[in-house]
Amino acid sequence: METTFTIDDGMTVRLKRSARARRMTLRVPRDGGAPVLTLPQRAAAADGIAFVRERADWLRAAMGRRPLPQIVAAGAVLPVEGRGLRITPAPLRAVEVSGDTLLVPEARPAGPVTAAWLRVLAATRLRDACDRHAARLGRPWRALVLRDTRSRWGSCNHDGRLMFSWRLAMAPPEVLDYVAAHEVAHLAHMDHSPRFWATVETLLPDHASQRAWLKSEGGALMLWRFHD
Repeated sequence: METTFTIDDGMTVRLKRSARARRMTLRVPRDGGAPVLTLPQRAAAADGIAFVRERADWLRAAMGRRPLPQIVAAGAVLPVEGRGLRITPAPLRAVEVSGDTLLVPEARPAGPVTAAWLRVLAATRLRDACDRHAARLGRPWRALVLRDTRSRWGSCNHDGRLMFSWRLAMAPPEVLDYVAAHEVAHLAHMDHSPRFWATVETLLPDHASQRAWLKSEGGALMLWRFHD
């Protein structure tokens, strides 16, 4: 369960509890979201709030160092499948890729129409990848859902329902393929045990570089804003 609270200058902090947490931690997301205080299950919320207030100066400085959000608008260079495309309004009815240009209908707001196009692109790529990995694993998936998630790139539940962030369409294709393989592997192992990782390795050998890319570069994809 997640709640929020504010410190003295009105800054909002998200508070969440984790069964795996052994100590209090304070994190500033790169995607522009509110800072997150993670508490062990039995820690008192009051102690957590005091923990944040003691580190208020550090927190403000860390918030000030974050990269600024990127706005999807004419002239912006948006990452699409790992390469930068310059958003350019044009007299057409649907989004098109032309060389290093992303042509968007000039009569419609660039942000929402680009987000809708990326969702379709992500759905196509992820269905293909999940079908391929599931066939190799011999475990069919039941449904595929796309969301604009902030805390995870994908998930899998016990009935074979797969969820992914549609922002994966912005990442290099091999990174999207890794996330698909990761979640399909959960159809066999609903944990992160050695058996799970062995399954991921079977589906996608040498996936370490894709995992590393998400850790180092994934936050930048979250900085893009498609709506005012």
